[in-house]
Amino acid sequence: MTFEDLDAWKKVRELVNVVYEITRRGSLNKDFGLCGQIQRAAVSAMSNVAEGFERQHSAEKLQAYNVARASCGEVRSLLYVIEDNFPESASAAAILRDEVVSVGKLVSGLIRSTEKRRAARRPRR
Repeated sequence: MTFEDLDAWKKVRELVNVVYEITRRGSLNKDFGLCGQIQRAAVSAMSNVAEGFERQHSAEKLQAYNVARASCGEVRSLLYVIEDNFPESASAAAILRDEVVSVGKLVSGLIRSTEKRRAARRPRR
């Protein structure tokens, strides 16, 4: 299995592509700061899911997965900025926000499963 097989990575890859699509159209594409920030946050989520999967130690895996989950929160927050300030992109931002919640839940599942495996490996006293 590779990180490309993870549902979380597949969904966050789709998220990245939609973020790029949204930020390339309308007046939003002229707000370079906002576009760059939401693009970086989405790419961070995708990259950290991949990085976490590739890490050997559970603490490092958890760190990367937690960064990915936090980046999903950042994307969600920035989608509100788009919804509130760019009427032509508001509906797309609202729809995408639901997708980000879904991705965050998948990443939370990776965190939970990593924590369970980590706990199972600890010696009992």
